[in-house]
Amino acid sequence: MKVGSWLPTCLTSDDSAIPFPRSPSHSDNRGSTTSSSNSSSDTSYGGLHTNPSLQTLPSVPSLQYLFPETLGFSVSHVTVTSIKPRPEHPITCIAVQGNLLYAASINEVNVYDRQTSALLDVFNSQGSSSGSVKSITFCDGKIFTAHQDCKIRVWQLTMAKKYNFLTALPTVNDRLRRFILPKNYVNERRHVKRLWIEHADAVTGLAVNKCLIYSVSWDKTLKIWRASDMRCLQSIKAHNDAINAVTVSGDATVYTGSADRRIRVWAKRTGEKQYSLMATLEKHKSAVNALALNADGSVLFSGACDRSILVWEREDSSNYMAVTGALRGHGKAILCLTNVSDLLMSGSTDQTVRIWQRGVEGKYWCLAVLEGHLKPVKSLTAVKDEEESDVIWISSGSLDGEIRTWKVWLSKHSSPSSSTTNILKWTLGIN
Repeated sequence: MKVGSWLPTCLTSDDSAIPFPRSPSHSDNRGSTTSSSNSSSDTSYGGLHTNPSLQTLPSVPSLQYLFPETLGFSVSHVTVTSIKPRPEHPITCIAVQGNLLYAASINEVNVYDRQTSALLDVFNSQGSSSGSVKSITFCDGKIFTAHQDCKIRVWQLTMAKKYNFLTALPTVNDRLRRFILPKNYVNERRHVKRLWIEHADAVTGLAVNKCLIYSVSWDKTLKIWRASDMRCLQSIKAHNDAINAVTVSGDATVYTGSADRRIRVWAKRTGEKQYSLMATLEKHKSAVNALALNADGSVLFSGACDRSILVWEREDSSNYMAVTGALRGHGKAILCLTNVSDLLMSGSTDQTVRIWQRGVEGKYWCLAVLEGHLKPVKSLTAVKDEEESDVIWISSGSLDGEIRTWKVWLSKHSSPSSSTTNILKWTLGIN
């Protein structure tokens, strides 16, 4: 999503699609790193029936329980840690790998110890011309970062615990193999051509499945890369407008979400080596900003500027999804989604993070509303604790320049009727 262009529109209450003009590059100003921690408790209950998101997509039924007595889980305690890499600049994306938290602040990537919040390294700090980092992922011991300057950069952690730049995709070798033949060029605009292996606009999302890397861009294309030799294997004109999100299931089915309000499903047909379009999912009334899959890939979640999270489930007789309902509660655009086990986390322009729990018969309840950010929540990660099965760590990156991490304890009641806990809502006061 183009921060410079979509934000004013996403803050409005209508459901119209959003424009995507090219955003200007940001300047590079280094700041200081600070951290603090605090604990908080529930303060109030946010009634779902009063939320404006209930007015969107009236033809799609709501999937959440509306009454607290139906809850089977509650959140008993929350501890929050705050990190501000460069307070004057937004956090554009975050990612977790092992015990490390990666946070992009404009062009540079800050690496933190997840347990202590200590800053371990900063890389790409000299690459201000690359524009903001839009996505971070990991494959074969390497770090891949997607940038506003149309490139994907590859990094590797050295023995000295520093990050070295390896190459940019497409690589020089890949360009040299293809630049001679005219068939390898595509028209970008009148009298301007470029190699089909190159993205023509900001790379907005990355996903990994086994040895393949999938990238999407505002240039409306999906590209597939082989991690072993960094070669581009395929480029697909996937949508009619900018692509904002990509996710891939364990069986290598790829889902892309776009400003054209569509989600498209891509897979390899039997006996074929190339990806092709399997289905187009249409239900959102505005730009699709975020996608997430559950653990086995049978449920897809999509978030858009229409303020709703749609739930899609795979039909028995097909390899595509059908919408089953919507999760409503956010007051403004959904910007990010992440799923761990049967928990879904959503971040929004309304500056909150919601935790959703899947219950019986495909119903959901909102376990918590986490507050404290001063601007839209742009990126989320969630990790289950390795030692405590009832603990989940949630990190959120916001356009206010802050990363907040919550340690959330989930408690299960013996029966839904034994719960007297309302949907919890925290106001986090950090000095």
